[in-house]
Amino acid sequence: QVQLVVSGGGLVQPGGALRLSCAASGFTFSSYSMKWYRQAPGKEREWVASISDNGGSTNYADSVKDRITISRDNAQKTVFLKMNSLKSEDTAVYYCNVVQLGRLHWGQGTQVTVSS
Repeated sequence: QVQLVVSGGGLVQPGGALRLSCAASGFTFSSYSMKWYRQAPGKEREWVASISDNGGSTNYADSVKDRITISRDNAQKTVFLKMNSLKSEDTAVYYCNVVQLGRLHWGQGTQVTVSS
């Protein structure tokens, strides 16, 4: 059974940093690309970043490029999202996902609130 457990959110001041984690189980983690999404209050869920199965390729939404880094540790079966220079508009629930054998699986999400 595929499980994605997201952690690391919280309240941070503008300009601060956070690192989110998404711990995976139930599938061969190193064989699948992973993605992070976020959903701000009153808005649709939007894609944030992607990483290939071996971590060699990453892609970012324009809104977060240069401030966010996606990475993964295949030995730990975990994907990370390091966020720097956080802005109020980064406030959202952050989710990871994987498409495994044609099925889309989501983590439970973690709240990130950027506020002074």
